[in-house]
Amino acid sequence: MRLDQLAQNVGVSAGELLEILQDIDISVEGADSVLTDEQIAAVCDELGYASIEEAQADNETATPAEEPVVESQKPVAEEVVLESEPKEDQAQDVALEEEGPLIELKKPKVMVKDFAEMIDLKPNMLIAELMRMNVFASINAEIDLNVAKKIGEKYGFTVRKEEKKKSAIRPASSARKAIANRTEAMVEDTPESMLPRPPVVTFMGHVDHGKTSLLDRIRDSRVVTAEAGGITQHIGAYTVDVNDSKITFLDTPGHAAFTAMRARGANMTDVVVLVVAADDGVMPQTLEALKHAQAAEVCIIIAMNKMDLRAANPDRLKQQLQENDVMVEEWGGSIGCCPVSAATGEGMDGLLERILLESEMLELKANPKRPAQGFVVEAQMEPGMGPTASVIVKTGTLQLGDSVICGKYWGRIKALINDQGIKVRSAGPSMAVKILGLTNVPGAGDEFEILSNDREAKRLAEAIQDEERQLSLEGGITPKKMSLDDLFGSAGSQVEKKELRLIIKSDVQGSSEAIEHSLFGIKSDKVDLKILANEVGNITVNDVMLASASDAIILGFHSGKENGTNAAAKREGIEIRLYSIIYELIENVENAMKGLLEPELREQVIGEAEILEVFEFSKKSKIAGCMIQSGRVTAKANIRIKRKKELIFEGAIGSLKRFQNDAAEVRQGQECGIRPDHFVGFEVGDIIEAYLVEKISQNL
Repeated sequence: MRLDQLAQNVGVSAGELLEILQDIDISVEGADSVLTDEQIAAVCDELGYASIEEAQADNETATPAEEPVVESQKPVAEEVVLESEPKEDQAQDVALEEEGPLIELKKPKVMVKDFAEMIDLKPNMLIAELMRMNVFASINAEIDLNVAKKIGEKYGFTVRKEEKKKSAIRPASSARKAIANRTEAMVEDTPESMLPRPPVVTFMGHVDHGKTSLLDRIRDSRVVTAEAGGITQHIGAYTVDVNDSKITFLDTPGHAAFTAMRARGANMTDVVVLVVAADDGVMPQTLEALKHAQAAEVCIIIAMNKMDLRAANPDRLKQQLQENDVMVEEWGGSIGCCPVSAATGEGMDGLLERILLESEMLELKANPKRPAQGFVVEAQMEPGMGPTASVIVKTGTLQLGDSVICGKYWGRIKALINDQGIKVRSAGPSMAVKILGLTNVPGAGDEFEILSNDREAKRLAEAIQDEERQLSLEGGITPKKMSLDDLFGSAGSQVEKKELRLIIKSDVQGSSEAIEHSLFGIKSDKVDLKILANEVGNITVNDVMLASASDAIILGFHSGKENGTNAAAKREGIEIRLYSIIYELIENVENAMKGLLEPELREQVIGEAEILEVFEFSKKSKIAGCMIQSGRVTAKANIRIKRKKELIFEGAIGSLKRFQNDAAEVRQGQECGIRPDHFVGFEVGDIIEAYLVEKISQNL
């Protein structure tokens, strides 16, 4: 086929076709040159046609002289920005959407081929359109933004350059929200699908009080000997059979260096067994473990270990627990207390029966017939296995070959290994297994979820990594959890927070008692004040980890910070406030409690104006020439436009002018020009009512 014939078939000029051939590295002598079938196929592919027959049919029905009416356009393309814009720019976007679908270009120039895809137009037709504008460009050439705007307007699009906006630190990953929303929409748990699941039990307590030994006695394996120094170094998860029922145990370290891991263990559990040695009694880390369990609001069982020793004194232990507001059943409380001995096995059956009883009362249920979700207990890189993660299934069933997204990494499950080292094919709710096949090591405490295929898992994992990378560039790697300033200004937020949690550290016991007495003196029926800890001493890393686990705020009164506390607080996003005046501390806490309440919105009418003349600048822009009849009108006020007492518009003021200048306020008896925001349906004689909306803080 000759070159000029091919140009006619594909709808371009011979000169344009010569440029296209040069771009795809095909050399020809002139317009009378003969092209081979391979060269014709290459030209068709470059112009977006599957074959020469398709090009001929397309150009017979739609010639460049006939301008097609494009009814449904593609508002989003590769060059279009996919990120959601801040709220302050939404009004501008609404106006642009009224004019036509929005296309935002990242660069001031765009390639002809890409722009043709954006406006859903054949490249040859776009080239013909450019030629009518005396712009000669090949399919791979770039055109200016102004040229793209003119063509976009002709075909019903609004084209503009992407604006660089100040991106705020996102409180949560939108990709993670997308995963959660997708799962909620895909699977709905019905009462019939919810079946009983085994409880997840955490052993917590002071170092060397016998937590791992008790668990070792339960599951008949030597775990202690495998740990360094006989002390548990990481969280271990084990599923055991007890009286024809299954229980999943978490063994959290008791040493102070692993307080953070203990906090994670408390957040994954249903029942906490607080192990206390009957000879040592309540120790500092016992109280820390108790605070974590209480902050997690889980069921607590006291296990008095080492009852076989002569120095065991259970009555003294119960008294110490009572001094820390823990009342056991024998002393009129509601917390079960079981005497046990890991060495002899005494009382183990009673402890297990108590765990099963508490789990039955909790009515723990999950849906096993859905994609699995759960948490990572621990993760590491193992020789010969690669990245591995010990997980607990929260709901659903985890199966071999599933595509999983775990934290910010993904993978395809190649093997499932239970706590006994046996490979299994599936794991139901509350089961603890080790998974193999991840692309990298996730973080302990990360959530995992099963997706439909590898492609979706990889895409979402890359989206989460991109968001975290963007946050790190913006300086917002760790989102802040809560601060007093946030609470002062959270009155307008839609998230209801009805409980303020505090951790207080002071210099002397007298100050601690005075602060606690003053704080509980703040009477409120709407906000609960919960003090997780009120102790004497400096603020430690353990306090920061407790605040992180319970979403609390740390207040220090005449107290300092120990080494590493600032780094831990910055890493966990916890605010620490230090005070030297008790009245200032009480006042800030009271203001924070008020900030938890929704404000009352009160409307105040500030002025009224009558439209005397309408000035029309364009079809979509009109100015109302007004006389202020009463009060005043401000540029920041909202307005209502009424016609014979009928409301025809309510919204904001686009602009307020006095003569030729912008005005912040116009008073009674003065003339002004008012342009309502995105509304042009007003007439002479309409009344404009200006009002302000005040937010009034509620009282406690």
